[in-house]
Amino acid sequence: MKIHICLLIILILAACSSPQKPQCESPLQGAWVLSKVEYPIGGIETFPIQDMRPLRIYEGDSVMLQCGLTQTASGIVIHQPYLRSGITLIDKGGGEYLYLEDREPRPLYVVDDTTVTIQRNGILFTWHRADEIAQEWGEEISRIIIDNSQDGEGYGVQRFVLSAKERTQSNIIHVLIFSTIACLFLILLIAHVAVSNRKESVRLQLLLQQIREEHDERPQAIRHAIECVENSFFASDEYLALQRRIATGKRLKEEDWSEIEEHLKKVYPGFVSQLHSIYPMSELEFQTCLLIKLRIAPTDIAGVLSRETSTISTVRSRLYRKVFGRKGSTREWDDFILSIGT
Repeated sequence: MKIHICLLIILILAACSSPQKPQCESPLQGAWVLSKVEYPIGGIETFPIQDMRPLRIYEGDSVMLQCGLTQTASGIVIHQPYLRSGITLIDKGGGEYLYLEDREPRPLYVVDDTTVTIQRNGILFTWHRADEIAQEWGEEISRIIIDNSQDGEGYGVQRFVLSAKERTQSNIIHVLIFSTIACLFLILLIAHVAVSNRKESVRLQLLLQQIREEHDERPQAIRHAIECVENSFFASDEYLALQRRIATGKRLKEEDWSEIEEHLKKVYPGFVSQLHSIYPMSELEFQTCLLIKLRIAPTDIAGVLSRETSTISTVRSRLYRKVFGRKGSTREWDDFILSIGT
């Protein structure tokens, strides 16, 4: 029983989660203009007449909006925007439909993707698609028809002009507004970055000044003790083994870099923390500084980091420029790294 219930739940979930087939778009969806009217007695009337033709906008299979339309070089003129009808479209197959406009049935035949015919009281109306009108003016025309069909008044009197020039001017105004807002945002962003950089520059200068003062004011006894610790470390078997490993040119593993940091912390307790506080370095920049502090030659640094010697030189000079705000040599950066952390 439990198995059956589980299977039923799975089937229900699968049915709910299965993608729904998209509904087919109505063949009438969009804008259409009347091109020809054929009367039972043989008379034919073609449009436009005096530059005016009827325009219909279908919203799916439920609403039809109609008005008169005159196209000009500078825009379009909307005449008699009074008609709003409810419609129903029943597919009979083979391109034939039963078209109900306000419940009045009329035969409709889809000639092709751009042409339909609708028969009413024996009169055959041929409509052609007007996609360019729908794309350019569809929303404005629909709004005018809906607003003016609510009371049903004004038939043959109302006239609306939709100017391409006014639309262009409106678009230009919108673009200018958007551009102004974007420029203001950019100015504020630049100002924020400038203030942040200024604050960071002041912070860095104070930190560098503090480091120099601590180094210069250090008593001779402390300097001598530091030199003894350094000499002892650089003469130790651990350092010599590390130096030989680096000299092979093989890339160091993550645990090797952790070991290097631990060695440096023993000899230079404040070095790593000061290095992080001075400038947010990349992995390559940070590892280069660690090796400089270990008195590793630039050629060996390049080898163990799988970089060209010129690249390591660029890293050092670039770091000096970023930290001190002026151009400096690689040697100046090395001297600075050797002076901090003790």
